[in-house]
Amino acid sequence: MPSSASPSSAAPPGRAYSGPEDAGRRADDRSKCAVRPAYDGTGKGIVLRAELSATSAGADAAPVEYAVAVDRFLAQACLSPASRRVYRISLAGWAWALIGQPPPAGPRRRGARPPAVPLFLLDHGDAAARLAAAVALRASRADIRTVNREISALRSAAGWWLDMGWISRDPTAGLRHAAAGQAARPALSDEQAAAVFGLAAGLREQALWRLLRDSGGPADEVLALDVTAVDLAGRRTRGPAAALAFEPATSQLLGWLLAGRPCGPLFLTDRRAPAGTARADVCPLTGRARMSYRRAAEILASCTRQLDPTGKGWTLRQLRRSA
Repeated sequence: MPSSASPSSAAPPGRAYSGPEDAGRRADDRSKCAVRPAYDGTGKGIVLRAELSATSAGADAAPVEYAVAVDRFLAQACLSPASRRVYRISLAGWAWALIGQPPPAGPRRRGARPPAVPLFLLDHGDAAARLAAAVALRASRADIRTVNREISALRSAAGWWLDMGWISRDPTAGLRHAAAGQAARPALSDEQAAAVFGLAAGLREQALWRLLRDSGGPADEVLALDVTAVDLAGRRTRGPAAALAFEPATSQLLGWLLAGRPCGPLFLTDRRAPAGTARADVCPLTGRARMSYRRAAEILASCTRQLDPTGKGWTLRQLRRSA
């Protein structure tokens, strides 16, 4: 996803409805593009007024794939070629969130092909939570302007799909734009980290938490590691990404975690992978899927709620020595 774009070329749109009194104006606009950018009058941003013609609404059957729905949204949107490209990249990035997976990090993100996911995932009860987790992850790695633009792009597309009857609920309703100057939660002290490691948690969690602490690597990159990327003897990871070093105690935990598994994702879920999961994200021996950022974050927050003075539970990012 691009990190910058001028407001005029890639205005982050929201969505506003027109009342019955605007029916005549909508009829006059049927020959024009179905979606037009317009300032919302608050000075806080730009909204995209979705104006569906009577002939177009419901005329097309709902597409099966999210990517096809994105194509149709962009085809009817009144956007410049540059803005259309920015929107496409922004919307494509949400495909990973819909299956609870972080997008590729660092250089691997550029040119990465999004997973093929069904549009109906936006109607699932956990869609809003998955999107919120994706926003939190993205906000930790990108500037506020980029994150807000991507939220607005999805909100506009979801609004149009809702108007078309392709989805039954708006999964972006609870998303909030990031505020400038929002303070990040501080990294855990050594004493706090020791308290986390003293919790009665499973082997997978203890290995993950210690690897995050030792290496200082971003959680999405650590969760993206495969078994073959771990050098237990050298106590480091190998591969195209920057090597992550870890301590002897962590190496021992990882050795127990990897026992009998020569390949596949390093950190696995408790259940078998659902149909359609990418082969690279499935353990060929157990059939279990790669653990998602969302699930790892939920487990840590739940386990550390009693330790966190705020009662919220600590985050994966706070486990790193420099959050």
